[in-house]
Amino acid sequence: MKIEVFHQAAIKLVGEKIIYFDPYNLKEEYHDADYIFITHDHYDHYDEESIKKISKENTKLIVPKCLEGNDEYLVVEPNKEYEIDNIKFQTIPSYNLDKPFHPRKKEYVGYNMLLEDEYYYIMGDTDRTPETDMVKTDYCFVPIGGTYTMNVEEAAKYINDIKPKVAIPIHYGSIVGNISLGKDFKEKIEADIEVKVLIGEKHEY
Repeated sequence: MKIEVFHQAAIKLVGEKIIYFDPYNLKEEYHDADYIFITHDHYDHYDEESIKKISKENTKLIVPKCLEGNDEYLVVEPNKEYEIDNIKFQTIPSYNLDKPFHPRKKEYVGYNMLLEDEYYYIMGDTDRTPETDMVKTDYCFVPIGGTYTMNVEEAAKYINDIKPKVAIPIHYGSIVGNISLGKDFKEKIEADIEVKVLIGEKHEY
């Protein structure tokens, strides 16, 4: 599986299918998406111009309830299991505990997706919650920028506790959080967990 993180929380997974999560501020016209998954409706996660740049004729768009209303969208709810064209995934609630930006009642989601016998958890904009603590995954895309999500210390503690094979920090380096946070995060992760810093350093893995 080839992994790209463009910036913020814009992720691209390339395997048997091409899957995007929260495309934002994309510059190139790819038109290669088989599936586009959106975690919530904030402008840096649901960017219609970026969606147009990656969509093709048969692209499928999967969104939470806050974006329902378009008949072409598949709408998902938190705490559910879904299967689309043999792609299985769970929706994990994504919300803040003590900040007003992502209320639980909005029913924003993260996605824990089974691809090529491994799980990929794209958390969305969330704090550490009882629901996130229950997730078992191989690759965790964890927000570290603070302000709207976990900060570096909180995210590192979370990763060290749930122990995925690979941790990939996201949601920093542009709107919030200095670009150096990726390195700070990596230094706090235990040696048995691989960390790939793709924002501001390598871009793809």
